[in-house]
Parts: sequence; structure tokens; C-alpha cells
Amino acid sequence: MTDLPSIFETDLDQNPANYVPLSPLSFLRRAERVFPEKTAVTHHARSYNYAQFANRVRKFATAIREAGVKPGQCVAVLSPNGPVPLEAHYAAPLAGAVLCMINTLLDSAAIAFILEHSEAKLLLVDREWAPKAQAALAELKHSLPVVEIADEAAPAGLTLGAPEYEDWIAPHEPAAWSLPSDEWKAIAVNYTSGTTGNPKGVVYSHRGAYLGALGIALTMGLTVRSKYLWTLPMFHCSGWTLTWAVTAVGGTHVCLRKVEAKSIFDLIEQQGVTHMCGAPIVLGMLINAPEGVRRQLPHRVLVATAGAAPPSAIIEGTERLGFRVHHVYGLTEVYGPSANCEIQPNWPALDLTTRAKLMARQGVPGATQEDLTILDPSGNEVPKDGTTLGELAFKGNVVMKGYLKNPKATAESFKNGWFLTGDLGVLHPDGYVEIKDRSKDIIISGGENISSLEVEDVLYRHPAVREAAVVAAPDEKWGEVPLAVITLKDGMSATDAELTAFCREHLAGFKIPKKYIFGDLPKTSTGKIQKHILRKLATPSES
Repeated sequence: MTDLPSIFETDLDQNPANYVPLSPLSFLRRAERVFPEKTAVTHHARSYNYAQFANRVRKFATAIREAGVKPGQCVAVLSPNGPVPLEAHYAAPLAGAVLCMINTLLDSAAIAFILEHSEAKLLLVDREWAPKAQAALAELKHSLPVVEIADEAAPAGLTLGAPEYEDWIAPHEPAAWSLPSDEWKAIAVNYTSGTTGNPKGVVYSHRGAYLGALGIALTMGLTVRSKYLWTLPMFHCSGWTLTWAVTAVGGTHVCLRKVEAKSIFDLIEQQGVTHMCGAPIVLGMLINAPEGVRRQLPHRVLVATAGAAPPSAIIEGTERLGFRVHHVYGLTEVYGPSANCEIQPNWPALDLTTRAKLMARQGVPGATQEDLTILDPSGNEVPKDGTTLGELAFKGNVVMKGYLKNPKATAESFKNGWFLTGDLGVLHPDGYVEIKDRSKDIIISGGENISSLEVEDVLYRHPAVREAAVVAAPDEKWGEVPLAVITLKDGMSATDAELTAFCREHLAGFKIPKKYIFGDLPKTSTGKIQKHILRKLATPSES
């Protein structure tokens, strides 16, 4: 049926008064206007109100332009959580640039790859990461301007001899507020390992970031009274868009450089923290903290958790401390958590064990994500029976633009109007999804993605290794850890310690296998390794 002309569309066009591009920059401009004296950011002994925060961001944006970064070019940041990486989430887009937050756990080779692939024109480095940055810069084919971040909590004495951030932005005039000409323009590129050794660059738009931020604000119940503790790395999916969401409601960003149980409990008491996020490993750290560090909370704190599905025992133990656990699900390609295990009105009356099992499911689409379901190989929704396995898929505004310089991977991930996650799951009668397996063999350890193929590639280089396969093994602390099943060459030997030492030379520490099994690998008749058998070997039998 062809749409007929409508009287409601005639001579009623978009104009500057009724249409403005969506961008998170609007959040800070509004907060500066509405809450100028309210505390925006705290970090150790420092704090900034929204007027000061906005002024620093605007000076930062001018400094980026004066450094020669042109609109559409990349600004990279290698830093733990703190005021500067938070400011970068506004300053880079205000300058018309694209922000690339680099995972601080990566090795220098991976950092060098990201800097080359994103064609970064400026790099900001926390001084604690100066040695790693120096090694990465040495691998580049071109020189790259560097600015150093001197954090009072960082180790002293480390420097690349580059300008320090505070001195670098000080002489500049604040840039005027402006929005992108097109909300589809890129605001950030976040790298994820995916299922290959080289990371993939996931490109975010201003529109997606704006809607994703509002979605997580609604999911977590953020308000102007919220004090959000930064236990989640800002390099994870732009901090799950909470870098923008907290500002959108005029809340307070409580920065935390290093995630430690004592610091978390202390800041909850001292700063009146109301919200935080973290992988199940963070929850386990709090539950298992030593006596004297672990304590009952003085008030209820909402903690959103994702990564490998948290065991119900972890949810139960965390709630007993006084936290309110909210399970969310997502991945870099959907701006972090775009699904959440929405708590139904009758759940609070259930016993904690039953409620924890329901809360361990991945859930339903977030308010600003259009849809989430489980599809069969033909692209049809599976029955809502809780048993039929299919692939989890998203569609909506909070989905990436695509993979940077990788049209093949982009085309493979977008099919039949859906973004395919590669995660396998079921659809329950109540419409909630639950992940059962990962089709791409990604291992999620402490919230960090590990490519099994990358680890296998390193193991195959060991002179005594004939064959290697890596799968996820459950771990009480990390959620999952890499388990390597090794077949040795005839007449040769290798120990766990020897293989670990070898991997340490080629991999970031969190990617190194924590367990080894030696023996023949199970294979199909065509020679394909049967990883489903290895997963059963890695997972203790359920009683």
C-alpha cells in the first residue's frame, strides 16, 4: 500500500527550531546551565562543579583543535578512570573529533595496532602507562603527538617527556558549544577483540550515544541525587555510556583509579555513593573481602552487573551486603548494556534464591533499544519455550554504525534487519532471553573479552605443542578463565609453568591460560576440533 499525501506533512518541515541533532554534548551544556555549583566530579582530594567541569572540557576541545586534529580524526586516550578520560568523552566530540579509549590491559603490540588502525592524531597517556605507551609508539610507522596525564595517585617518576595535561589545556580559551551537523557522525570508536587476534573498531554515532545514555539512566534509575562510583572502566563501551548518562541527570561522577574492595566500601560511606557497575568478579571481590574491609552498607546501593552471567550465589551474596543487583547484558556493538533483566513487580516477594535465578537471565530490550530476541538460522524468532536454541539479536538506534575499515565483518553482523551477536540462547515464555553458549568461543574473564583463537595461535608457536584448543572454564573469582587443552609433539614435553611463561611473552596477562589439560583433542570426521566436548570437560558436572 502506497502512503498518500497527508495534511499533517504538508509545509511542515524540519527547521532549527524543531529539529536539533541528538548528541551527548547537550547533556553537559545543560548541566553547566542548570547545575553550575553542583559537584560534577570527585577524584581523591579533587572535585569540580559543573561550571568548572564544562570549562575544562571546552579548553580541552580548543587544545585538541590547536594540536592540529581535524574534524573526523581520532583522539586516543590510554588511562585508568579519572577526570581527564571523563573530560575526553566531551572534549573530543566538541572539537569534532572521534574518541578512542584504549583498554589499559592490552599489550603494546595491540595498542600500536589500534593507534595505526584508528589513524589517531593525538594520544593522551597516563604516566603509569608511559613504558607501555613508549613501546607501542616505537612500533608506529609515523610520529604521534603525546600529552601526559599526571594523576596524584599514579606512581612517581614515569614520564615520556611530553607536555602534561593541566599545563597543556591551561592557556587555551574555552571552545564555544556546538553540535554536530549530523547526529549520525561518529563520536567514538571502541575496540573489541571479537574472535580474531586483531581488535575490531566499533564505531558509535552521536545519536546512538545520546539514546544509549538515556537508556542506561532509565535502567539504573539515575537522578540528580545520584552519585555514581566509577568501578567500571571508562574504556569499556565508553563506560557503558554512563560517561554521558550521569551528566544527563546532573549526577556526580565519583572517580576511582583502581578497583579495590576497601576503596569501594570507603567511598560508599564517605561520598554517599548510590550507583555503581561491575563484572561478577567485582561482586565476588566485595563478598570475599577480608573481615574489617567487608561491611554492611549504610544505605542501599544499586550495582549493575554484566559479563559472564553472574551465578545466582553471587547475586544472593551481594544483596546480603546491602547492594541491589541489577543484571544487564550487552556488548561493545550495542553500546554496552542494551538489555536488562527488568525486575517484575512480584519478584521482590520471592525468596532470594528463586529471585536470584530469575535475575541471572539477560532479560529484555532497554527502553531506548528497539528489540531483542532469539533467531533461528532462517532469521525467524524461536518458540518461547525456554529450550529452543538460537542466536541472540538486536535492532534499534543503540546499535553500532559498523566496524571501522571492515565492511566484510559489518555485513556479516547485520542480516535481515538484525544485528547478530554470535551468542546462543533461548527465549522464555515471559519474553526474557537467556544466553546458553557463545558461538564464537569468546571467553569473558573479569569482564574482559578473550579470543580463544588468539591464545591458540600463541600456544601453537611453542616448539613442543602439536595442537591446542582453548575454551572457557568456570572460575569463582573471574567468572571464566581460559583452559588450554594441549597435544604435545611425540618425544617432547612441556609443563604448565613452561607454557605460562611462554604465553606471558606474547599475551596480555589476563589472556594467559589458567588451566591446562594434556591429551588428544576430540575431532569430527573432517578433522574439526569438537569444542563442545572440551567445554564439558572444563565444566564440572551438575548434580
